[in-house]
Amino acid sequence: MTMYLLLFSFPAWFSIFHSGDRKIALKNSNRQWAIITIAFSIAIGFRHEVGGDWYSYAASLKYFASIELNALLTEPPTSDPAFSLLCWLSADFGGDYFVNLICGLLFSVGLVAFCRDLPNPWLALTVSIPYLVTVVAMGYTRQGVAIGITMLGLVALRHEKPLRFLFWISVASAFHKSAVVLIPLAIFSGSRRTLSTLIGVAAVGTVIFILFLQESVDRFITGYVSDGMESSGALIRVMMNALPAGVFLLFRQRFALSDAARGFWTWMSIGAFLFIPALALSPSSTAVDRVALYWIPIQIFVWSRLPQAISMGPNSERLIRHSVVAYSTAVLLVWLFFAEHSYAWLPYRFYPWELIKGSLLL
Repeated sequence: MTMYLLLFSFPAWFSIFHSGDRKIALKNSNRQWAIITIAFSIAIGFRHEVGGDWYSYAASLKYFASIELNALLTEPPTSDPAFSLLCWLSADFGGDYFVNLICGLLFSVGLVAFCRDLPNPWLALTVSIPYLVTVVAMGYTRQGVAIGITMLGLVALRHEKPLRFLFWISVASAFHKSAVVLIPLAIFSGSRRTLSTLIGVAAVGTVIFILFLQESVDRFITGYVSDGMESSGALIRVMMNALPAGVFLLFRQRFALSDAARGFWTWMSIGAFLFIPALALSPSSTAVDRVALYWIPIQIFVWSRLPQAISMGPNSERLIRHSVVAYSTAVLLVWLFFAEHSYAWLPYRFYPWELIKGSLLL
């Protein structure tokens, strides 16, 4: 548990004592955020037997080590080609830890880019750790890296670059097929929604879907929906997105955003609410739960901007910021102590340290 608390405490401390000042937060930014990216990548990449899917991934890697490259390219064993290739390479570069380290690095780069693009990057990073980093990145390896890459796409959308967004979504989908659901969001990006832009987005999105993702979606539907897979805690996770979405819809005029950005996050918020009836209507809560994970950035976006959006002065802004940190602390502790499957994350074990302990016992 110590590792999770350390990862959380560092940005939480900066969030509280640097008052959300973007200039202070970004002072010596390249060095500071490079260190953070490396630290998160190492914590994610060198975890040992941590995460609910650890042993299933380990079994998959043994299979990939036994096949030839031409078989991988002609008859890929999964619908996630980038992850399949990474697993195949792991046979020569360190197995589980090579895959986890590369995935952790890609995830961390996307997360840091998204947080740095917000006014309160330290607070944004604090909000991300209890669930997105701890549970998703350290447990759902494929989807974790896909979400990290999609956050690079969300940064592109904020800068009104929908085609770049589509590129990042296609890369994310090569790691986990479910990322394809974000393609329609490009339509709601940018203030200059000219007909040519809409046609270009629709054309590129259609080509990406047909050439690379159609089979993936078919397998996703077969694997989750047709089999009726269920996930405990899905409603709680959906509500964790719906809560900040509701706050944004209620106070959206007070968020300092361009009209285009406000419109985009309004649609994201509406989408977060649609997952609630989707849970009730879908034959598989797992399918809804997995797709809803891509809406976790709305938690980071709203909670990190809340102090400036609704405060009435410096004192109230400080109180709101402390409240966001307290809420994030509660989320982390409640999950660690009471979640049904948190035992798979506890204790956190660090592979280099496990090697050292093993050598001392010999």
